[in-house]
Amino acid sequence: MGQPIISRAPDVMGGAAVFHGTRVPVQTLLDYLEAGESIDDFLAGFPSVTRAQVIAFLEEAKDRMVDSVS
Repeated sequence: MGQPIISRAPDVMGGAAVFHGTRVPVQTLLDYLEAGESIDDFLAGFPSVTRAQVIAFLEEAKDRMVDSVS
């Protein structure tokens, strides 16, 4: 993806990290996954977020986690 995955601005959702170009907090995806919901369930509830954004976010999170313990 050529654009940012997440963004943060004080005037959007109180400065929470959101999927870029949306008002959907990244925390909402994490809450869905923690509750055992699927990515498809999340995307159905938040159609402004694309599958590519979700996958890119999860890949970035994975890479950062692996790098932090290497």
